[in-house]
Amino acid sequence: MKAFTVDRYGKKSTLTLADVPMPELRDDEVLVEVHAAGVNLLDAKLRNGEFKLILPYRTPFVLGHDVAGVVVEVGRNVRQFKAGDEVYSRPDDFRIGTFAEFVPVKETSLALKPKNLTMEEAASLPLVALTAWQALVEKARLKRGQKIFIQAGSGGVGTFAIQLAKHLGATVATTTGTGNVLWVKCLGADVVIDYKKDEFEKVLSGYDVVLNSQDGKTLEKSLGVLQRGGKLISISGPPDPAFAEEIKAPWFVKQVLRALSFDTRRKAKHLNVDYSFLFMKASGSQLRQITPLIESGAIRPVVDKVFPFEATNEALAYVESGRAKGKVVIKVR
Repeated sequence: MKAFTVDRYGKKSTLTLADVPMPELRDDEVLVEVHAAGVNLLDAKLRNGEFKLILPYRTPFVLGHDVAGVVVEVGRNVRQFKAGDEVYSRPDDFRIGTFAEFVPVKETSLALKPKNLTMEEAASLPLVALTAWQALVEKARLKRGQKIFIQAGSGGVGTFAIQLAKHLGATVATTTGTGNVLWVKCLGADVVIDYKKDEFEKVLSGYDVVLNSQDGKTLEKSLGVLQRGGKLISISGPPDPAFAEEIKAPWFVKQVLRALSFDTRRKAKHLNVDYSFLFMKASGSQLRQITPLIESGAIRPVVDKVFPFEATNEALAYVESGRAKGKVVIKVR
């Protein structure tokens, strides 16, 4: 089958379109014929080698973390899916590879595609939807009437998280560029800060939750907008000791991650706020909880551009540019 592979780590390296063997299907997996694949900043960071410490992929490997497609084969222990089912998923770590014609996915990480979406729309959702769900529902336990600051409201995670937070009854503040202010308000944001004109830390205060997706300086400023007892959840680092335990990291990796987050955790403790790092996990059961929100229209996918399969490198470069409004998708079939 044809697939785009990472042959060597590096910011300047491009993915290689290669003929690779069909993936071997395990007993608890489903083989999905890929119709569309979402592109995420995680793909670029993985190619760059930024996650080698916690995700040590051996090159060459097929990249891609989002898929929508059709089931063509099921493992002998699979009970919930059959050939012909239209599905979507964020495959598990170390079984990624959606920039390809076929990808195996664990049954527990798969869900039926929302009936009202195209394949391209469905492929835009799994990683960002699960990230927002695990941050807002699982970690933050966001409640009606609470206030949340979601950074980068026009990005992939931001566009979904804003809609989910509004569905949960929260007041939402976000940041975006001048040209996207009205557009982000239409997604449901109550307070929109143009980062080119204003500094969010001078505008916001007394928030219950911050979803951080930016750099270390932005994270540090974000601690100050929280009220005492508030929660800062970061999806862009630094990883904390709890995450190291969760992934059962080796002792030396635990020490590295502890050191990386020490300063952030110390500052959070001083301000009496809670800091935690989130690296989202694959989950078919959570996708099944998200699907009704999509089918009811409570949350809608936001797709900026769809690239043809052969332009996968261009799609990845566009995501890295930071210009995308919502998600970028590759059409495979």
